[in-house]
Amino acid sequence: MTAATPTGPLGGHLDDDDYPAYTMGRAAAMLGTTQGFLRAIGDARLITPLRSEGGHRRYSRYQLRIAARARELVDQGTPIESACRIVILEDQLEEAQRLNAEYRNAAGSTNPPAAT
Repeated sequence: MTAATPTGPLGGHLDDDDYPAYTMGRAAAMLGTTQGFLRAIGDARLITPLRSEGGHRRYSRYQLRIAARARELVDQGTPIESACRIVILEDQLEEAQRLNAEYRNAAGSTNPPAAT
């Protein structure tokens, strides 16, 4: 078995944060919440789980982290729609900050011509 040809039940997806490995029941249990909560954040378009061939929802680890953050806010009394919007904005801000850091690093790595 090599890294180029992964085998096993997950086909080499153990390190893939975006691989939809968790059923709705397992995801709800991991988050300590209800399946209704997962449906609600799906309806609010915070996360869109992949559907299996049988139509069952499947969640990735990344989606579970997003759902966990929404649950924290809801547990603090934030309405679910507001919690979802906050999480979306936090995610957008994190992405913008990452891009800005990349641009700064790229701009700093270019060597301006020496003054003569």
